[in-house]
Amino acid sequence: MKALFNKKFRLHFSVFFSMIRIGAIKAGDLQEKLGEHKYDQYKQHHFTNRKDVNIKFTEGCCYGLIGANGAGKSTFLKILSGQLEPTSGEVIITPGQRLSFLQQDHFKYDEYTVLDTVIMGNKRLYDIMKEKDAIYMKEDFTDEDGIRASELEAEFADMDGWNAESDAATMLNGLGIPTEDHYTLMADMPSALKVKVLLAQALFGNPDILLLDEPTNHLDLDAISWLEEFLINFENTVIVVSHDRYFLNKVCTQIADIDYGKIQLYAGNYDFWFESSQLMIKQMKEANRKKEEKIKELQEFIQRFSANASKSKQATSRKRALEKIELDEIRPSSRKYPYIDFRPAREIGNEVLSVEGLTKTIDGVKVLDNISFTLGREDKVALVGPNEIAKTTLFKILAGEMEPDSGSYKWGLTTTQAYFPKDNSAEFNNDDTIVDWLTQYSPEKDVTYVRGFLGRMLFAGEDGVKKVKVLSGGEKVRCMLSKMMISGANVLMFDEPTDHLDMESITALNNGMKKFPGVIIFSSRDHQVVETTANRIMEIVNGQLIDKITTYDEYLESDEMARKRFTYTLTESEENDD
Repeated sequence: MKALFNKKFRLHFSVFFSMIRIGAIKAGDLQEKLGEHKYDQYKQHHFTNRKDVNIKFTEGCCYGLIGANGAGKSTFLKILSGQLEPTSGEVIITPGQRLSFLQQDHFKYDEYTVLDTVIMGNKRLYDIMKEKDAIYMKEDFTDEDGIRASELEAEFADMDGWNAESDAATMLNGLGIPTEDHYTLMADMPSALKVKVLLAQALFGNPDILLLDEPTNHLDLDAISWLEEFLINFENTVIVVSHDRYFLNKVCTQIADIDYGKIQLYAGNYDFWFESSQLMIKQMKEANRKKEEKIKELQEFIQRFSANASKSKQATSRKRALEKIELDEIRPSSRKYPYIDFRPAREIGNEVLSVEGLTKTIDGVKVLDNISFTLGREDKVALVGPNEIAKTTLFKILAGEMEPDSGSYKWGLTTTQAYFPKDNSAEFNNDDTIVDWLTQYSPEKDVTYVRGFLGRMLFAGEDGVKKVKVLSGGEKVRCMLSKMMISGANVLMFDEPTDHLDMESITALNNGMKKFPGVIIFSSRDHQVVETTANRIMEIVNGQLIDKITTYDEYLESDEMARKRFTYTLTESEENDD
């Protein structure tokens, strides 16, 4: 592939990208494209006056674009796709190369059918189809029309146009849009299906460069699985922004990290990037360790990740890339991670929780219908599924904040519970400082002790005297997690704790939940949190409880309807995270 993005624009993360390349292009090709005079100017400006940032995106790789909140990830994609104009500079794509991106305007194609909307992903092909149709509809068909029609037919055949409708239909079916909807107007399609149509549009026609901004948002898990398989087998270049770590781990061969004032490329998926970065931070702190020992540790780490790669085409490519990594290519991230460590004050006994016949009706709907179960000391239970009201109701009852209509529950004598509510606004509706707020929940009222917990959650120095009522959503969540840590509880209940958190905090929470020695009952939209934490899955469907001792992925694999019920959805804070 020879697609070039040549750039000297400033994004709001204060980085100059003076050259961004997708594929490779020779200096002579660039010289010919720009002309002698402009090329001299380009060379002087980009290679003499500025320390350049050169990024090469190569064919066959899928790049996960990551960065802290506000780094400009989505803005970067919008500039590359032409949706936003850079402050200066221009985007140049080599002629003949086609770029496609995921449209975010769900109403843009309301006057078109579903099938036409997908084919419009390849604009030139769609234009040929319509021009052909217009010519053949003419009553006074001329010789010139015949010549033009033959030219169009030749180009149409070269673009594999005769298979366009069947290819588009196959994509739509794969994403879960039935054949009978293919000729429906977009205006008449439900929002959840519109998202799938626009995704099919971006993927259609084998684009040379594919830009995807949160492609899994509002997709059911079957559709996400289909998309993962599509991208794994996609042979051209993909650049994707996503908060879904599970998805990034599945599809990405490279991570493009916006950090240190530039974009740095790393081989491997998100987990490899994160763990390698953490390993480097640990080694930097251990200054007295011999260099040879550090090198050996890094080599063993790389080999472990390489060996764990699955047999998919994507994973094989990733494995080869990992094996070629030079040790100096790994750098610690400059981003700060909270330290989340839940330590029970006492060991939990064998009797944890007994629930008998819980029933609750809300607004005339029976959300819990005679639910019964018991929890053991090693259970980590994920409450899954789309029924948010039922999950939150169960949490509130178990936390003592709501009474059931009938039934009962009993906590074991050795248990102490800490509860993370989905709506925490009541906790922060006061004039307390962060330190004062947390002190009231601390068994030790010493300020230094309390500040230690706040420091772990990135509330350092003067942050401790901030009023809790002015905190952001993410800061409030970190406060609630501090409250749970300081409690010393041996049973933790989380109702969507990952809402409002950035990826760094979600990763830290995930690690804290995995190593917690007590019992956990939780719900989370984050697939990886559920898969890596839970050993027991519960789902409430029409008020009835499904209860299985299994992992999340095994549960989804065994139940097709569950996969269709579950939808990955971003929170408002995640949607606003650029």
